[in-house]
Amino acid sequence: MRIVVIGGTGRIGSKVVHQLNEHGHDVVAAAPSTGVNTVTGEGLADVLSGADAVVDVTNSPTFEEVAAQEFFNASTRNLLAAEAQAGVSHHVALSVVGTEQLARESGYFKAKLAQEKLISEGPVPYTIVRATQFFEFLGTIADSATVDGQVRLPDALIQPMATTDVAEAVAIAAVNQPVNGIAEVGGPEQFRLPDLIRTALTAHGDHREVVVDPTARYWGVDIDEHTLVPGDGASLFDIRFEDWILETAATS
Repeated sequence: MRIVVIGGTGRIGSKVVHQLNEHGHDVVAAAPSTGVNTVTGEGLADVLSGADAVVDVTNSPTFEEVAAQEFFNASTRNLLAAEAQAGVSHHVALSVVGTEQLARESGYFKAKLAQEKLISEGPVPYTIVRATQFFEFLGTIADSATVDGQVRLPDALIQPMATTDVAEAVAIAAVNQPVNGIAEVGGPEQFRLPDLIRTALTAHGDHREVVVDPTARYWGVDIDEHTLVPGDGASLFDIRFEDWILETAATS
């Protein structure tokens, strides 16, 4: 298959490109640095010529609501229109488990939900891959929840996964038939959010105190116990948190 990966030079995109190349597909990594800009439409017609599938793993450069809305709206509209013109038969987009609930109070997730709506109502058969949080972002979660040196978190469940597994999930979706709906993916294990963050910080020599706080929010959003875990029928991947910790410690 000829597959174009939009955002193919980034953290997830480069791994998707690698996975697809490993399986013998003709893969193109597209990004502003390669002359393809989905926000302006630059380079889209040329790069999509002859493509069977397009994978979109781009992200807004900011979590601010207006900027995120503008990014996802322009990028997704331009991409879907160019795909329809080129005869692309499958659009795959990466999104986030729990987007509906997170969108109630988060401008960024409102923008993600709007992106999903554009895709589902658009002209190209599609698969939206909703992934759980990445292991690689646990430190960022801790930073966002730190108040006066304490990391204050709600006692919710979380089922994180490695970016390598996220990329594999997206690559699998790209070579399969469109589901014209949402496919949820997650890691192999559930944790209590404070316990997981405490372990992640300790493993990296960070001694901040982690406190369970029923009033604490997740990225400014009031979540319930199951917001961050996938539902029944999700595809679960193999890399365990403890193995990821050991691997990252060995390579740091």
